[in-house]
Amino acid sequence: MAREELETAAAKLHSASDATTDDASERLGELADQLDSLATRESGPDHGRLARIQSSLADLGDEVDADAAGDIDEANDAINAYRETLEGV
Repeated sequence: MAREELETAAAKLHSASDATTDDASERLGELADQLDSLATRESGPDHGRLARIQSSLADLGDEVDADAAGDIDEANDAINAYRETLEGV
């Protein structure tokens, strides 16, 4: 079962990773890979897991240029859209 919002977020983070260098690029790539995995596994992620990813994205937003920051914002929006479909918090 694919979760389109998480796939979209992963694609945006891959794009942001390609637009940056060094540690930020590696960290964005790792987060994108996590979202790819979460988008396709049998059971979906919970709010806590997604909140940790979003916290990492907030930290990275200050380390990248405007284009990559825009991709991070769009990824964050996609994660929020997915989180709206979850019960709880």
